[in-house]
Amino acid sequence: MRPRRRSRAAETAAAALLLLLSAACGSRLPESDFESPSASSRATSGQSGAAPIRVGIIASATSPVGGSAFTGPRDGAQAYFDRLNARGGIDGRRVEVRLCDDGGSGVGDNTCVHRLLDEDRVVALVATTALDYAGASRVSRAAVPDIGGQPIGAAYDTWPHLYGVYGSLAPRDGRPGWDGELYGGTEVYRYFKRAHGARTAAVVSYNQAASAAYARLVERGLKAEGYKVVSEQVDFALPNFRAAAADLGQQGADLVLDALDTHGNARLCEAMDEVGVKVTAKVTNVQNWTSTVPEDYKDSPSCRNALWATGSSRNYEDTSNPAVREFRDATKGLKTHSQWQLEGWAAARWFTEAAESCAESGRTGEGGTGGDTTGGDGVTRACVDAFMNRSQGYDAGGLLLPVRFERLAEPPKSRRTCLSVARWQDGKGWVTQSEMTDTCFDVPQLAYTP
Repeated sequence: MRPRRRSRAAETAAAALLLLLSAACGSRLPESDFESPSASSRATSGQSGAAPIRVGIIASATSPVGGSAFTGPRDGAQAYFDRLNARGGIDGRRVEVRLCDDGGSGVGDNTCVHRLLDEDRVVALVATTALDYAGASRVSRAAVPDIGGQPIGAAYDTWPHLYGVYGSLAPRDGRPGWDGELYGGTEVYRYFKRAHGARTAAVVSYNQAASAAYARLVERGLKAEGYKVVSEQVDFALPNFRAAAADLGQQGADLVLDALDTHGNARLCEAMDEVGVKVTAKVTNVQNWTSTVPEDYKDSPSCRNALWATGSSRNYEDTSNPAVREFRDATKGLKTHSQWQLEGWAAARWFTEAAESCAESGRTGEGGTGGDTTGGDGVTRACVDAFMNRSQGYDAGGLLLPVRFERLAEPPKSRRTCLSVARWQDGKGWVTQSEMTDTCFDVPQLAYTP
């Protein structure tokens, strides 16, 4: 049996936590409705011959949580399309990328969706990374395929025609998950228990509703795997991380997980080093799987070298893999690298394979008129969407764990799920710990409310 990809409760819930923790900052319109045309778009301007194939990328580049928090997938997708165009595009057509910064607000997101779908008439959206994906229902009603987006909220488990980078088993009939609940597995906790003998886990959170709710979800999963769980909560406004670190050390925690933002994680690590706490693993998620670890954790060398990341895609530092090597070669000009960049690259590759299939088949005019003809003969919204519906087990040449869209009537009670694991080591960066397609477990699926 093909190993099934890991469920992404951790990615979805952690990103949703980031959204809710930032709510106090308010929302705003984007600084500009659209970015200037990308390199792919500029290179297309003035070109003769076949019409370009137009795609849109929405990223909350100027969101309240920081300018770089949501740009990784966008940058990875752009790098893929730039390289694709340099090699001749799709069936002789260049890919023209239209960027939109939604400013991290629902109003801005709806503005982006309207402009890209109705005015720019894009064939598809690619690598969407929106703090508040308010325009998701509009994308679905227009039957525009949204390919390889990051599931920051529940949109990719709610609407048809939206294809998140980690897949979905939910019905996607306009309601989140199953009766408003999503499900995730305990494979991360199972891994550290089986592979590293962890038995006591500390969960650190803020005394804030979203943070506390996510912490409870993590605690449920840990208890289901038989861990002794130590709960540590700090004040959101004036957190005493030193006291929390001292207590988790006294409790003998092997594993530390958290419901904190990036800044809180760095301060917790610093406090752990100050009081001399050493653990088997300080576990983080895919959003923090980046090359900026030395800067983010500069004051906590011991904790920094205990950082582990888990996810559903191949380590961006694993250049022994040809697909990763191609990604790194194409992005060597970027100042930093991240796992989200690699996943954006994979999303662009996914769209490209769909568009190439449509171009080869020569299908035209399927799924309606108007925007469906944007890509030229064959490459229509309907054809690309049909390819996505058939793309069970897609892995982007080994970059992703096999992605599935099954639309199960009932949520699974258990699943065989796999995960990618890496550990940070100074001087080496993120070091892959095992082959992700072999690191698989049969684990229960636990319900949570997005």
